[in-house]
Amino acid sequence: MKKFYLLILSVVFFANIIEAKNNDEELQDGVYKLNGVVGLNLSQTALSNWSAGGENSVAGTGYLNASLRRKSGKWLWSNNLALEYGLTYTESNGTQKVSDKIDFSTQLGYKATDKWYYTVMGDLKTQFYKGYKYPDKSRYISKFFAPAYSNISVGMEYRPNDFYSVYISPLAGKMTFVQDDYLSSIGAFGVDPGDKFRAQFGAYVKARAQKTIMENVKLISSVDFYTAYDSSFGNVDINWDLMLSMKINKFLSATVNTTLKYDDDVKSVNAEGIQKGPKVQFKEMLGIGVAYNF
Repeated sequence: MKKFYLLILSVVFFANIIEAKNNDEELQDGVYKLNGVVGLNLSQTALSNWSAGGENSVAGTGYLNASLRRKSGKWLWSNNLALEYGLTYTESNGTQKVSDKIDFSTQLGYKATDKWYYTVMGDLKTQFYKGYKYPDKSRYISKFFAPAYSNISVGMEYRPNDFYSVYISPLAGKMTFVQDDYLSSIGAFGVDPGDKFRAQFGAYVKARAQKTIMENVKLISSVDFYTAYDSSFGNVDINWDLMLSMKINKFLSATVNTTLKYDDDVKSVNAEGIQKGPKVQFKEMLGIGVAYNF
């Protein structure tokens, strides 16, 4: 429990430190404000009589990371959407999925003080298509809405400005969906074998930052913390997404995407197929392609 409260204090402290560095345009009353970046990264390798070895390959990833906000008097409505899908093709392994994400959140807040809002929030995380434990393509390990995670909560949001926020909820319901007969039957993603739904009640913290940190460089970061009010209380599930978009010129850009996850209900499996305890999951992607910032 001490670790969970320490995480809350750390995130709030970080928001206060960077508040003084904000110089972006503030959100205007009664006006919708849309921000984000959309783009496509591509890479290709072609070899002919290459003595060092290797094989021909091509890869591509499309992505969208956007926010839509509106302030009306003391009310503030915020929506965030992150989409990502990427494929790679090699002669030996064929087509493989390298990234797949659907992440949407919406929240409605009512101003309580200068920097705090009474807030209700809902979110949904899932993926577009089937995933496999490559190189084995005989059986999928995930698919659309298997899993899907949704949090519905009420709490307080600390918003020192329009570009950084920390949401704290002591009343949060986490729902896990596994809408697939096979994955449900093996109890994947923490559901009981045969069940397709699991509900938990706990505490939830979400922090988000979206800022142009220097000319032509935009940072978008979102991190979630959740712990259930049951025997596992204190074991914190974490989901941290970070995107750094760097505009090279009018048409080209470079992006760095990272995702760090830890879910106490998702067990790891070693090379021998033996189930072990949960582990930290990490993904990093660096790409150069076309992008549009808005």
